[in-house]
Amino acid sequence: MLQGTGSDVGKSLLVAGLCRAYTRRGMKVRPFKPQNMSNNAAVTVDGGEIGRAQALQARACGVAPCVDMNPVLLKPQSDVGSQIVVQGKMWRNAHASEYYKLKPTLLPSVIESFDRLSSEADLVLVEGAGSAAEINLREGDIANMGFAQVRQVPVAIIGDIDRGGVIASIVGTMGLLSDADRRLIAGYIINRFRGDIRLFDTGIDAITQHTQLSCFGVVPFFAEARRLPAEDSVSLDQRHVSAPGAQLKIAVPVLSRISNFDDLDPLIAEPDVDVQFVQHGEALPGDADLVVLPGSKATIGDLHFLRQQGWDIDIAGHLRRGGWLLGLCGGFQMLGNCVRDPTGIEGEPNDAPGLSLLDMETVLDTSKRLVECTGVDRRSGEAVAGYEMHKGHTSGEALDSPMLDLDGKPDGAISADGKTMGCYLHGLFAKDAFRHAYLNAIRHRESSGLAYERRIDDTLDALALHVETHLNLDAIAEIACARGSPKRTTIVPASPAQQAHRQ
Repeated sequence: MLQGTGSDVGKSLLVAGLCRAYTRRGMKVRPFKPQNMSNNAAVTVDGGEIGRAQALQARACGVAPCVDMNPVLLKPQSDVGSQIVVQGKMWRNAHASEYYKLKPTLLPSVIESFDRLSSEADLVLVEGAGSAAEINLREGDIANMGFAQVRQVPVAIIGDIDRGGVIASIVGTMGLLSDADRRLIAGYIINRFRGDIRLFDTGIDAITQHTQLSCFGVVPFFAEARRLPAEDSVSLDQRHVSAPGAQLKIAVPVLSRISNFDDLDPLIAEPDVDVQFVQHGEALPGDADLVVLPGSKATIGDLHFLRQQGWDIDIAGHLRRGGWLLGLCGGFQMLGNCVRDPTGIEGEPNDAPGLSLLDMETVLDTSKRLVECTGVDRRSGEAVAGYEMHKGHTSGEALDSPMLDLDGKPDGAISADGKTMGCYLHGLFAKDAFRHAYLNAIRHRESSGLAYERRIDDTLDALALHVETHLNLDAIAEIACARGSPKRTTIVPASPAQQAHRQ
């Protein structure tokens, strides 16, 4: 199990890299995260939803994602409340204080999922959440040491040297843990190092002196990480890199409950496209060619938020200048005349006026559509693929002019002038031919030749080599397999080429 000294220390990325590295060694590997908090989710083959990071880790293992890989998913709907998804299905909504009391009741589901994965794998790589030393949350914990204790899973602590104070963070974490929890710590990893690794030799000596722990390795900063789907909105600022000489500018207002913003990753990857995430308090750029309203975990709340920022006025001006507008899932619902929540799905029963750009309305209800989809774009005829993940039923005359055909059924809507449109399909831009056709309709451009899905796998391969080079994978696997059944004790050594690269 990989636990961190804090949030955003690189746990998800390291688990993904280790998943691919051990898989390339011939092991049957599975990722697992007991409890996750994210509004970036993925649909599984068994009809549920899990955190986006675990779906990427499953891909690194070469297997389809399943609900057991993330049995508890919290999807924040407000600053103090979340939707709770258990083994892929919506369970209930709860405030933070209420969830604290509910956590112990979810441990059986967590253990059940972990045991199922363990029964089919040579190695399960477990990702913790937040900090291992959140002792104020230790009682009833299911995300970190609380889980590790139940199944006696050995733990590696990750410290992020890029943010500074890594020696104190690791030593302090160990100092705050109970004796029983400390006994599960098998070693530590230093992540995101920049510069000459040998300069940290004295740092390793200091940590070892104070903790008696072994160092599994010092991992240099992996700049290519931005090419992989992100899980948390804290990474949005890091994802934007200005594209010199860009032919197209796309503006994305960052809604307060933005979700599944990895829908935009294929556009960010285009070398001649500049995607700007517009934060609260900022105006949408007047020279944008396209504005994308992304998904939202709280459509009505984010409609209010959008108006508070004045983005509705910016969008109206953008359309008057001939700009294009696309709504995805919750953003699509916002384009209609009204969003109704008669039963309080997102909080108190409420209605909110939409942007009235498409003649339709959405009524939120308790049913949730979770399904993988394939289809075609009606205008270009190009193939699209992805998944639907939404609550609510949309109706109105606008749907008579759908944007897509998904699994033989119409989806979305498009305005009479063809410049305002929306749909429920997440992953819309992952297909290369459709993405080029859509962008080319906005502004004529040569195809960049980007093969987006292949780039993800190439990046996972590069990440695997990165961790193979800088971490002692043999030692980590020996410790992990020592706790398991005899069938999981065989360690496949690194190939001669990998050993030579590491040396």
